[in-house]
Amino acid sequence: MLEMYAKCAAMNHARRTFDHMPDRNMDSWHIMIDGYSLNGLGDVALQLFEEMKTKYGIAPTAHTFLLVLNACANSEAIEEAFLYFDAMSRDHGIEPGVEHYVGIIEVLGKSGHLNEAVEYIEKLPFEPNAMVWESLLNLARMNGDIDIEDRAEELLVSLDPTKVNPKKLPTPAPKRRLGINMLDGRNKLVEYRLPPKIEKKVVNEQRYVPDTRYVLHDIDQEAKEQALLYHSERLAIAYGLISTPARTPLRIIKNLRICGDCHNAIKIMSRIVGRELIVRDNKRFHHFKDGKCSCGDYW
Repeated sequence: MLEMYAKCAAMNHARRTFDHMPDRNMDSWHIMIDGYSLNGLGDVALQLFEEMKTKYGIAPTAHTFLLVLNACANSEAIEEAFLYFDAMSRDHGIEPGVEHYVGIIEVLGKSGHLNEAVEYIEKLPFEPNAMVWESLLNLARMNGDIDIEDRAEELLVSLDPTKVNPKKLPTPAPKRRLGINMLDGRNKLVEYRLPPKIEKKVVNEQRYVPDTRYVLHDIDQEAKEQALLYHSERLAIAYGLISTPARTPLRIIKNLRICGDCHNAIKIMSRIVGRELIVRDNKRFHHFKDGKCSCGDYW
């Protein structure tokens, strides 16, 4: 029941069921903490974790701290993440594993501190493995940092060749610049014209601008903009809006990660139609409401 409600983004029903359970084991606590985190309610997940420790005296496990770090990443709780990480060995005798270090990297990267995440990787007490570089690769792609993305992908592929991206277009080599003879054309009269003045228009409304970076096919610009319109989550939302009662939440489930362009488009849709649009991709829930998403644009 708890898993069903969490996967349906109905955490109020999950909490009601959880509170009325006659007995709770560690799995039930984990489901609730993870469910709150996946639904963009990381602060509530951390409150439940503290309640588990202080009110009920339940000792957390290594897996519990992994879920807690994930909740910190979803709520941008950087200081709390480092405090929990230090408390693992100090207060509970649990030695952090590679996945816990990756959890700290996720906390830094999802909070926008990508350079700090790189510095943290350089100071790890072990040689970074494929899991570490794959996490940095996803975070760099999320933050739009091409340099760190290329570096992380190169190191990842060197450790695990199966992680190579066959769809990625190779970065073109820099063009070679020829030497310029300053004496050429010295007797010619050069005419310069000022560019036409561009009037900047003040835009008060939120507008949709296609982001064709997420189209990996080698097609022209106009075709890329058209391809974005046929993404499955957009078609599902369009059908749901015309076939369900107004002002009711709409739940969409897909088995791939939502792209950045669809994420921006659905934020605008939620503001226009005045409905909560809940999109579940293969990583987490996205609650779109009033032009904003529960993930804070980091996922």
